[in-house]
Amino acid sequence: MAQERKEFNSISGVPIKPLYTPEDVDIDYDRDLGNPGQYPYTRGIHSDMYRGRVWTMRQFSGFGDADDTNQRYKFLLGRGTTGLSVAFDMPTIMGFDSDSPRALGEVGVCGVAIDSLQDMERLFADIPLKDITTSMTINGPASVLLAFYLCVGSEQGANWRELGGTIQNDILKEYIAQNSWIFPPRPSLRIITDIMDFCSREVPLWNTISISGYHIREAGSTAAQELAFTLADGMAYVEAGIAAGLDVDSFAQRLSFFFNAHIDLFEEIAKYRAARRIWARFMKEKAGARDERSWLLRFHTQTAGCSLTAQQPENNIVRTACEALSAVLGGTQSLHTNSMDEVLALPTEKAVEIALRTQQVIAYETGVANTIDPLAGSYFVEALTDEMEAQAEDYFRRIEEFGGVLEAIDAGFFQREIAYAAYRYQKEVERGDRIVVGVNRFQVDGEELAIELLKVDPAVEKRQQERVAELRASRSQAKASCALTALKAGAQGDANLMPLIIDCARAYLTEGEIIQTLKDVFGEYREVPIF
Repeated sequence: MAQERKEFNSISGVPIKPLYTPEDVDIDYDRDLGNPGQYPYTRGIHSDMYRGRVWTMRQFSGFGDADDTNQRYKFLLGRGTTGLSVAFDMPTIMGFDSDSPRALGEVGVCGVAIDSLQDMERLFADIPLKDITTSMTINGPASVLLAFYLCVGSEQGANWRELGGTIQNDILKEYIAQNSWIFPPRPSLRIITDIMDFCSREVPLWNTISISGYHIREAGSTAAQELAFTLADGMAYVEAGIAAGLDVDSFAQRLSFFFNAHIDLFEEIAKYRAARRIWARFMKEKAGARDERSWLLRFHTQTAGCSLTAQQPENNIVRTACEALSAVLGGTQSLHTNSMDEVLALPTEKAVEIALRTQQVIAYETGVANTIDPLAGSYFVEALTDEMEAQAEDYFRRIEEFGGVLEAIDAGFFQREIAYAAYRYQKEVERGDRIVVGVNRFQVDGEELAIELLKVDPAVEKRQQERVAELRASRSQAKASCALTALKAGAQGDANLMPLIIDCARAYLTEGEIIQTLKDVFGEYREVPIF
């Protein structure tokens, strides 16, 4: 018989009272909430929310080579997805070509292999880029992948001013949580401000950074840590842009955010509401943004991969539905729902279709999109929103004591905080204090995995290596050499690097060649171990 629970806490450890009343909240409506579409945007950034248009439905996808993934994109578009989201393989994420010794065994395994403009051309063959938006989860080499994408848009006849999409490009969270860095922090920030400056002038619909809490949460953080560390990174990017001489209103409107939707429904909703309020106040009162569009926190959400279980994987469909609901009730602009098999492998077509249908059922059958911010005024939700904000503000003060985000990274502050939170959660599961269905409760003796998994053909790696070799042999070596020489000189000076990287892309230089040239100038980051 199950033990009676003695304590009720959120998944992040926030004590939850049995009942919330007006005594638990102290809200000035205009100051703390405002109507949807009005400062401080706690209730949402759009006055009509999903009554005007439902959120963009994306499915994070990429595997094998560009041809494999191109077919998956066409499958998803045919099933009703409204935006594309590119998952790259580890060599691409780390800036290595597929024929690098460092890429051995990893080509196309956890995402699509993209080595050059030629691969990007194949990835989006017969998919008009001006008619869709594309999100690319890439950080250290984000400038290179963006250059490839823009070149494909030009080849399709699109004006860059028509192209919409997002590059993650959030290098600070790599040092904090995900660890797929290339260059040290300061040259990385130089590249990011170059991208912000370039896109503000040339690609104005492009989101230049997707400031990501998702990976911070996947590393084991609490909801409050995800909120605080993500917004602290965002504040650091704004300050870097201003320090580089950019007008804050010229780039702030193209900063977006990327949050995790974990399993604790109300805590997640409160997190999103607090995020909008904190960001609006920072941009208006501290960053000095004058344009109201610069105050808006626009965000994409992905359901929590770390909440999925290998045991009884069909249960993950239910988890994902609950997490997606929290994102919608919290006012997301874009949503990716994980597939039930993603804890085990890249998703099959069947699994990814169920994940997409989950979003469509929420949007068109449940009625939750019919009214705007339906949970506003709930004593529990408003009290929890205030709690999230208070915890975030406390973290901001602690980060400032280090001297800022970069100094806190150097001191290992973020890494330690996340590690402690992950340890606490794991011990709760092991003790049975926190129930995970099918893992530490409601197991079935002798059950076996009974779902089909996607397997990437090992021949992909050999084919991709051959393509890279053929590309290097067939391109104009004079043009390639000239482009790399110009890039190196630009990196040694203070030129904006994006036009130079685009020239390299057009010369069919590979990602690895471009990144190595920048490494020769900027060096590589080495993490100091934290114990």
